[in-house]
Amino acid sequence: MRAVVIQGFGAEPELVEASVPEPGPGELLVRIHAAGLNPFDWKVADGALDGIVEHSFPFVMGSDGAGVIATVGSGVTDFRPGERVYGQFMQLPKGQGSYAEFALVDAAGKVATIPDHLSFTLAAALPTATVTAYQAVRAMELEPGHTVLVNGASGGVGQSAVQFAAGRGARVVATAPGDLTDHLRELGADHIIDFTAASVVDEVRATYSDGIDAVLDLVSGPGAPNPFAVLLRAGGTLVSTNGAADPESLASQGRTGVNLYNSATRQDLEALAGLAADGKIRVRIDAEVALSDAPDAVAHARSGQATGKTIIVP
Repeated sequence: MRAVVIQGFGAEPELVEASVPEPGPGELLVRIHAAGLNPFDWKVADGALDGIVEHSFPFVMGSDGAGVIATVGSGVTDFRPGERVYGQFMQLPKGQGSYAEFALVDAAGKVATIPDHLSFTLAAALPTATVTAYQAVRAMELEPGHTVLVNGASGGVGQSAVQFAAGRGARVVATAPGDLTDHLRELGADHIIDFTAASVVDEVRATYSDGIDAVLDLVSGPGAPNPFAVLLRAGGTLVSTNGAADPESLASQGRTGVNLYNSATRQDLEALAGLAADGKIRVRIDAEVALSDAPDAVAHARSGQATGKTIIVP
């Protein structure tokens, strides 16, 4: 089979011929029809999990994927060959990922079936970005009438978070470049702040002088006080996907801090597949590229110019 691999941390992705893996006990072998490209993929390739998770080299890049079960390992009872499935395929200790014609996944892990009327392309866009948004908005416990700031709404997580928050009846303030204003309004944002032209904190304070109920910060990193915590009213919640929340400090101020990391479950994957199939969650697809063009697609995505998902089609 063809696969996109790296030979070591920091190495350039390359297309190679590799053996089709054999499913072990409890595993599925899936013929990949679409793989979603995420920033997490190249961060892992650069060594983000070095020393935290065992790695085998060369390893196949990619986490998100969708396809058809080719064979199942012993002990698998929940799935059968021919079923359409999607989920997260990255298994670093085995050197396995989704940028390939075939991939392995634990049948008891981060995988779920795809409704017949949901495309492989859209399914492959969901497992990392949209699941993260779904879990983050759930963690904020938004109620109708609440005001939430989504900092970093131009990316895949942010665009999904805008939709989920609006769906809960919240007033959504989103930060993004000005050229995405119309698109984010279509997704449900009430107020878009062009962070390249104005201070986000100053503009939120000017508009919502009593404070806001929640912040989803997809941009700030750890190591410094979160700049958006000052916007929260008493009882508010700040959720960070980059470890930029300080739960103890926020608790001392009567607020809640949550550092959230994607943890896809079959239940959440099934729920999101249903929402996407029914048109209740939209994902902007920037491009579909062939597996042979995946190394170039990764390089382009690294430039930070993407405003939607890139899908790799083996």
